[in-house]
Amino acid sequence: MFYREFGKNLGYNRSTGEYIMRDLTIRLENRPGAMAEMGETLGAAGVSVEGGGAWLFEGTVVAHFLFEDGDAARNALETAGIEVLADREALVQKLRQDQPGQLGKISRAMADAGVNIEVLYSDHQNQLILLVDDIEKGRAVSDEWKKRSL
Repeated sequence: MFYREFGKNLGYNRSTGEYIMRDLTIRLENRPGAMAEMGETLGAAGVSVEGGGAWLFEGTVVAHFLFEDGDAARNALETAGIEVLADREALVQKLRQDQPGQLGKISRAMADAGVNIEVLYSDHQNQLILLVDDIEKGRAVSDEWKKRSL
């Protein structure tokens, strides 16, 4: 199942002092050059990819990419005929790489709060990117994690 949350993109979270990052779920054709065309389209629009990845699943390439300006990314892609399946707020979390078990701990904290992690990857700054089924509860867990990690 794919979700659409268009029109809620670039924002500033006053409580955390952070920009709200957006994850776009993108369907690409399974052929040589499709990824290049996507990258060229974003580059021509002046949009930088902050993290993400792409996977081939049952003959379809599904990509998740992170952007500071989801509107600009989505507009550029859709103008070029590249299908954007979803546009969602991403939780950005720094884990302590020197402490084994961090992924399990934050995943447990999300689960204990009743939050399901639907997508997980790293950005270019070695931060964990999470897409969750309940953004409000997930943000509360993430904010508390950040306070304890300072």
